[in-house]
Amino acid sequence: MNRAYHKWFSASLHRNMELLVFGHAGRAVLFFPTRMARFYDYENWGIVEALQTKIENGEIQLFCVDSIDIESFYNHWVHPATRIARHLQYEQYILTEVLPFMRSQNSGSYFEVAGCSMGSFHAINIAMRHPSVFKKVVCMSGRFDLTLQIDDFKDLFDGYRDEDIYFNMPQQFMANLHDGAILDAIRNIEIIMAVGETDPFVHSNRDFSALLSGKDIPHQLYIWDNYAHRPRYWRQMVALYL
Repeated sequence: MNRAYHKWFSASLHRNMELLVFGHAGRAVLFFPTRMARFYDYENWGIVEALQTKIENGEIQLFCVDSIDIESFYNHWVHPATRIARHLQYEQYILTEVLPFMRSQNSGSYFEVAGCSMGSFHAINIAMRHPSVFKKVVCMSGRFDLTLQIDDFKDLFDGYRDEDIYFNMPQQFMANLHDGAILDAIRNIEIIMAVGETDPFVHSNRDFSALLSGKDIPHQLYIWDNYAHRPRYWRQMVALYL
């Protein structure tokens, strides 16, 4: 299958950023990495290989981007307002640099977005914030509100709250979203969530599913056996849902 490495200096982030592209045609999929992971991890874990047939057949084209979570959500040495500000710079990198790059590499008319674990948060957050851009979002083993402490997973903002944090927590801002045009745009997105029945994030998935249902937003929630928060499960999930 076609594999291409790309690197450029990001004007949004003021640092070099890297990504990998797999495939030559098909549905363009923006693929966010797991917590503090790198753009090459999905390849190393065999997750890209699980999609090899679809990639080689020109059904999908994967764009595996890098993470800066260690500079944003997991940078515990700076104030929480600085953490979310850095994340917003990352969002601008995706919107103003990565998406135009994807357009230059793919002749399709729309994008899909996906991620595993923390990558699921990035995927659902950008899709809900910019619903006219994406036609499908796939969240595997995801967490949809980073302000909640869930078992050993702490509140990533240490109790601090502001508008930027609120409008980047899908489980929060979606609950109070009543704009008909935005909701209609979200209803046009194919939304798929998959999580293990003993995953600590299963309640976040069920709560978010109930929230979507309450707003008449079509979606699919799949509860897998066991923990299912590992690459060997994600290899199965991507083959089914991407």
